[in-house]
Amino acid sequence: MKISKPRKRVLFLIITTCAIFAVIANFFVFLGLTGTDIGSQFSRLPIPGLPRKPWHSGEKVEGPYEPRDAHPISQLMAEADKAWAMYENSRSTTFRQTVRKYRRKYGRHPPPGFEKWYRFARKKNVHNIDDFEQIMDDLRPFWAIEPKVLRNLAANMWRRDNGVAGIHIRKHKVVKETNGSWRSETLITLINKIAQYLPDMDIALNRLDQPRVVVPWEDMQAHLKKEVETRRTPPEVFQNFTTGMDELLNITSLEEEPAHTEDPEWFPAHVKQYMETAKLACPPESHARSNDIPKADIEARYKNRLGGIITNFNLSSDLCTAGPEIQDMHGFLYSGTTVIPTKRLVPIFGECKVNVNSDILFPANMYWKHDDRYDYDEKHDNLDWEHKLDSMIWRGVTSGGTQTADNWQKMHRQRLVKIVNSTQMANQEVRILTEQPEKKGEFENFRQFHPSEFAANHTDVGFTGTMSCVPDCSFYNDVFTMKSIAPFPEQFKQKFLVDVDGHSFSGRWHAFLESKSLGIKATIFREWHDSRLFAWRHFVPMDNRYDDVYSILTYFLGVGTPLDQEGHEDAYVMKHDAEGKRLANQGREWAKKVLRRDDIEIYMFRLLLEYARIMDDNRDRIGYAGDGSELDKYDGVSHPDDVAH
Repeated sequence: MKISKPRKRVLFLIITTCAIFAVIANFFVFLGLTGTDIGSQFSRLPIPGLPRKPWHSGEKVEGPYEPRDAHPISQLMAEADKAWAMYENSRSTTFRQTVRKYRRKYGRHPPPGFEKWYRFARKKNVHNIDDFEQIMDDLRPFWAIEPKVLRNLAANMWRRDNGVAGIHIRKHKVVKETNGSWRSETLITLINKIAQYLPDMDIALNRLDQPRVVVPWEDMQAHLKKEVETRRTPPEVFQNFTTGMDELLNITSLEEEPAHTEDPEWFPAHVKQYMETAKLACPPESHARSNDIPKADIEARYKNRLGGIITNFNLSSDLCTAGPEIQDMHGFLYSGTTVIPTKRLVPIFGECKVNVNSDILFPANMYWKHDDRYDYDEKHDNLDWEHKLDSMIWRGVTSGGTQTADNWQKMHRQRLVKIVNSTQMANQEVRILTEQPEKKGEFENFRQFHPSEFAANHTDVGFTGTMSCVPDCSFYNDVFTMKSIAPFPEQFKQKFLVDVDGHSFSGRWHAFLESKSLGIKATIFREWHDSRLFAWRHFVPMDNRYDDVYSILTYFLGVGTPLDQEGHEDAYVMKHDAEGKRLANQGREWAKKVLRRDDIEIYMFRLLLEYARIMDDNRDRIGYAGDGSELDKYDGVSHPDDVAH
């Protein structure tokens, strides 16, 4: 049957309209599957005639915090905002800039595979392509050791110490795990994400909770001096890692020990004062090795005389500076449970360390593996700041060190539970700040604050169980009343989440930062992410002695009334709830940008490229020697000076 022309036109219009709707529907389905909002997708579409924007040029730095008063915390928040803004504004935005900054800062070409790493990082929306300072600091001294010696150590350390595991990569795959544990098994799942980009290598991994390497200060200075002397950027280099090198583990005959294996020189130091070993890595003139510096002068380097507020978080956990004051107040320092160190510089990977250690940091397994005890889930954090309780919470077990009936009061977790326990603090006095009656908005120390009632109203801190006691933990029966376990949904009902060390670092920290609550952090341990987090911008730092805990809480929660100031009998601090909310929001948004699982992959990829180079016999003659211009189009740069720093 013949169809008339008008009917043909109608049929054509119907078919065309259906096709258009189908395309639009599929487009929106795609947006839903990618989990990305419509605006961000449209912003990535190229517009003819307009140059492509640099990859994060559109981000706007938030305005700085303007203090409402002269309280030290208000001032420190303003200073932290300025430091963070400088950090934000210094980021490289192109491969050209990244390469140029690398050479200027480290005096070397980037390692082989750097371009692939850059693309990998960009694809995963890395926030700051330059901030891998921890990796470079960790690996610097190894330039002073012959590569074949490093390879021998990495391949065989597991043979000499049950506290070391081995991970072995051949032909772009993890082919063997030696002396494995849950830590190495978890790390392998991370390495498998990037193994296709890696050369053959052996990785020695610390299986213990506590760090391993303490190189004496004089030896370390010699290593660092040699590293500086080896810096060079030759005009021509090999673009690939060397293949077929000896001293790698013979995977096919593990039972046959090589004719020579380097001795890591481990020695046991369990249940001993860690500062006796740690101070060897400190400068001779440091507080840890010299008794000539008054305590007040030392504290002034990292604490404010008003309220004891931390002004320099790094120095507050620096054992060369603060170690002598906290050596009898932290379980790891006083009576560490698994301390098997060495004074030799050996390439062993670890999840955390104190500032005097030379372990090679990698993102802790608890941040990578999925575990309900440590993973943040937004559905368990459904209260906005205004609806959360004006309270600080902590739960945990008595980990941290080997405990006895005579020494438990020197453990850090036990001290925290005691200092915020209303019963324990009855009739006790502590220092906080109070507004000066004659100078509104200015503060002075108030040393007669009775914290018992305040603690009862605003803290929920306690142990859920005991462990690590000798011969057993029965001596706690008359000391602490155990509390029920508080899973994350319960903890997130509080505004303040305090996080302290256990045997080593705390695996809860990322979840606390991601939450809508505000994290308060006290630690002596360093982790891979430290340079990315700004104290007083993303979290609240606390002294490892906890002598500032009430100064912190009374700032955010307030205490007293202005009328109480008559006669100076009671303290008054205005409530700074808006500041608490601001810090919590900033920490949460920042964690979403720099502490993602993608960021862990990016960090590990870069770490293993840099590690592979220091292990390479030709490490001075391999790398990326280009100027980065080959990625101008990828970066959306029409001219190299368009976004130059």
